[in-house]
Amino acid sequence: MEEHQRLSLLNDLLNQASLRELGLRGGERILDVGCGLAQLGRAMARAAGPAGYVLGIDQSAAQLAEATRLARAAGEERLVELRPGDAVALPLRGEEWGSFDVVHARFVLEHVPEPLAVVRAMVRAARPGGRIVLQDDDHDVLRLWPEPPGAMDVWRAYIQAFARNGNDPHVGRRLVSLLHEAGAAPVRNSCVFWGGCAGSPTFSGVVTNLIGLLEGARPRIAPAIVGESRFAEGVQALKTWSIRPDAALWFAVPWAEGLRRP
Repeated sequence: MEEHQRLSLLNDLLNQASLRELGLRGGERILDVGCGLAQLGRAMARAAGPAGYVLGIDQSAAQLAEATRLARAAGEERLVELRPGDAVALPLRGEEWGSFDVVHARFVLEHVPEPLAVVRAMVRAARPGGRIVLQDDDHDVLRLWPEPPGAMDVWRAYIQAFARNGNDPHVGRRLVSLLHEAGAAPVRNSCVFWGGCAGSPTFSGVVTNLIGLLEGARPRIAPAIVGESRFAEGVQALKTWSIRPDAALWFAVPWAEGLRRP
């Protein structure tokens, strides 16, 4: 499945930086909300070590099935417990609520109409003093240079599609506020860089992911927002731009961390 391949590539590009920001010390009980393919979850489990525990929750049966397949192929099927469930109504047992050292979500809040409800559930799942970590997009921060003609028109149409679905494409800038509103004590605000330039080893993967993201969203943005011809022209301009020797892309994933109050 093309979307699974794109998400797997995105994990390859981002997970090391995300893991560095998490700064796990070993032995943590971790809840990964919206775990997707669980590649980051398995990386967190390796960092937490044998004394740690990672529970990954996702509402997509297809992604959980692919996560299981990938884990089995890597010989790591026992590293993460996978459980189907919704981010707002977390499928936790009574004794699991308030027991996690780290409760983490990445690229979840931009896809839900009420992100505060998700963060409140995450705070409730953390132990007193436990960490709540949010990573999510603010799609306004993408910059390309030299700017490919029409490419940013397609990107702006992609952003509009979020709003039309009742979601917030700029939720990344609200992460600290969401932690505060959910009752956590914000302690950190940062970002994970995602970008590169022609000649950097990850640039091809970054651009491939961007093009795949747009093409996957084409049914939602081409007919109703930007038009089929402008969509095709913008994506082609992006492909042509990607082989320029001076092409550069900047993006950053906002990161915020809070602690559950005692």
